Amino acid sequence: GRGVSGMNAEVVRAELAAAGEGVERYRARIADLVEQFGRADDDGELVSAMWEAERGLRTAQRLLARAEKLAR
Repeated sequence: GRGVSGMNAEVVRAELAAAGEGVERYRARIADLVEQFGRADDDGELVSAMWEAERGLRTAQRLLARAEKLAR
């Protein structure tokens, strides 16, 4: 594919890094919610949904990091 060069690469890397940091903050917040309130979920459905969301955010973070490396 077409690469990103010069100043554009710097902008792309910065944006991807910022997005990755934001995703990590949201992932940590969801994980904290599960730890704090997970035991109160009687049937476990809510906890399962929150863990699934946390895993999805972890995957998104890894993909953003990969894209950032590829933009170099």
